[in-house]
Amino acid sequence: MGKKLQRKKNSVLKRLSLHLLKIIVILVIPVVAFVYSFQLKNITVTGSDRYSREEIIDWLISSEVDHNTLICYFKYKYFTGIRIPFVEKLSFELVDRNSINIRVYDKKVIGCIEFMGDYLYFDKDGIIVESSSARLNDIPLIKGLKYQKIVLNEKLEVQKEELYDVILNLTQQIEKNELKVSTISFNSNYEVTVDCGNIKAMLGKRSTYDETLAKLKNILAEAEGMNLTIDMRGENDYFIAKPEISSD
Repeated sequence: MGKKLQRKKNSVLKRLSLHLLKIIVILVIPVVAFVYSFQLKNITVTGSDRYSREEIIDWLISSEVDHNTLICYFKYKYFTGIRIPFVEKLSFELVDRNSINIRVYDKKVIGCIEFMGDYLYFDKDGIIVESSSARLNDIPLIKGLKYQKIVLNEKLEVQKEELYDVILNLTQQIEKNELKVSTISFNSNYEVTVDCGNIKAMLGKRSTYDETLAKLKNILAEAEGMNLTIDMRGENDYFIAKPEISSD
């Protein structure tokens, strides 16, 4: 009787073991297949002038599960938002089981101001779109603006609304002429001075600065390596250049 009961118990355990094994096989095989079939091997990144491909990938691929193509795609496409400084948005395209295309849309900033040790970056409409302790070398620092309040994602209220049009014209022409301008300064009469390395150019007050900055480009090519202040406030093609005196 005891042996018969023992054989029955062994038979039940054997059947349970077989059922458990089947369940494990049914579950494990698809999981293994999913993991190995959708390994993320190719990531194409386009659209950003601010970040390299490697920098964008470092922001996105932060865990082992992110190396799965489908998980990574659905995670960022539908479920998880990610904030990257100076990036407006990201779009994702699933190419195949091993490849994803990422399109980066940079925030459009034309200038920044310094406030309490941070740099506040604003767009062509004066909206503050980013705050950072880092200074971007290709974005000019704007000096001489007076403002009442500073709120992220709101418009920077300055003393004259027209100044944004002036700044936009300046930055567009600076980019067009490939000038390396670190600072744009307004004085109390709204006259403009730009710093280009060791050369300071006084541009005056104008409706547009297209011709003036085109002329400045030629002057800078001739004056490379010099330490000068150039007065371009007149209406003719003759400019006064004075050497800067070192304080040392």
